[in-house]
Amino acid sequence: MAKARKQKLKVFRTPIGFHDAYVAAPSQKAALEAWGSESNLFAQGAAEQVTDVELIKEPLAQPGVVIRRLRGSAEEQVAALGKAGARKAGKTAAGPRPATSKPIVPRPSRAALDKAEAALEEVEQRHRFKLRELAAEEERLARRRRDLERAYERECAKLKSAIEDERERYERAMARWKK
Repeated sequence: MAKARKQKLKVFRTPIGFHDAYVAAPSQKAALEAWGSESNLFAQGAAEQVTDVELIKEPLAQPGVVIRRLRGSAEEQVAALGKAGARKAGKTAAGPRPATSKPIVPRPSRAALDKAEAALEEVEQRHRFKLRELAAEEERLARRRRDLERAYERECAKLKSAIEDERERYERAMARWKK
């Protein structure tokens, strides 16, 4: 009976965000399966075999398990963001960038938009208040106009009545004078 031959494990690495994913596997195909990749990261230049003794210890202790390690300190990562434009397109500190990666862009601030919207709301409220004031003033003026028209009509009616009375007196006086 032949002895089953133990396969020699190799350690492979691929960048995932700010981490590197290491896995100890017998082949590149097995490493891709462990990472859950549907494309060949090795052919794309986004994965590689690792031979550094310090880096392969932990993955070799847990074959088939994906080990994530932070790539650099937080300060180094922030500093690398500033240099991202200076580097050659398609390359990262850990090697070629995967085809699906996008540059990290900070979320835009809403502060200016919120300020502009608040200013517009304030102007609209002030406008509505002024319109209500004008409507009330228009109502007062309309009431004054109606009162003025009524007073004018009463005064004209009195004067027309006085004119009629005076006309009758004049005509009677003229009739007496002519006799």
